[in-house]
Amino acid sequence: MSIDHPIFARWPAQYRDRIQLFSAPTPNGVKVGIMLEETGLAYEPHRIDIMANESHDPAFLALNPNGKIPAIYDPNGPGGKPLALFESGAILIYLADKSGLFLSADPAERYETIQWVMWQMGGVGPMFGQLGFFHKFAGRDYEDKRPRDRYAAESARLLGVLDGRLAERTWVMGDDYSIADISLLGWVRNLIGFYDAAEIVGFDRFGHVQRWLDAGLARPAVQRGLEVTAA
Repeated sequence: MSIDHPIFARWPAQYRDRIQLFSAPTPNGVKVGIMLEETGLAYEPHRIDIMANESHDPAFLALNPNGKIPAIYDPNGPGGKPLALFESGAILIYLADKSGLFLSADPAERYETIQWVMWQMGGVGPMFGQLGFFHKFAGRDYEDKRPRDRYAAESARLLGVLDGRLAERTWVMGDDYSIADISLLGWVRNLIGFYDAAEIVGFDRFGHVQRWLDAGLARPAVQRGLEVTAA
């Protein structure tokens, strides 16, 4: 199997037969670490220091021209050929298909699960991220609070959608834990933890989300996945 890629000039692979993970402990980054730990697929993690702009290193851009984490390189991809892949949602689907785990083989349930992953990618991630900027980071110093309030209101609305979904379900898809849950856990955790936005979104209203979050974070593979690129 080939592992000939410019990324390895900057981040060498010790285990050349394993999936290579390039990531950081952000809400998007931890999705893939969690998924790899949950599936048991053999992998080697590489921390990308985004604060040092390493995701814009030419070697990383050769793997992901968008310059964002996470990204993977699978030396044994489809047909036994190497596959480089970026975008966390796409990676979750790929790893689910590769492992046969956390994504139903039933076509209707499969697409419904992917629907919730896309909902996270297109709604929860961008909105929670903007709220983090305006509530915790540089944006908090802006005198005009309308942007913060806009993103707080939309984040609360999205939490309400998730809360309704979980009202009579253990996990997003029902009894079975899936990539839909994996895509969301890091973002909800970050919102009320690192972003310190629980009060501004009225998180106490969303009891089903809290119960789901507690159950997800209690999973040993989730605990490990949150840490794989943390140091």
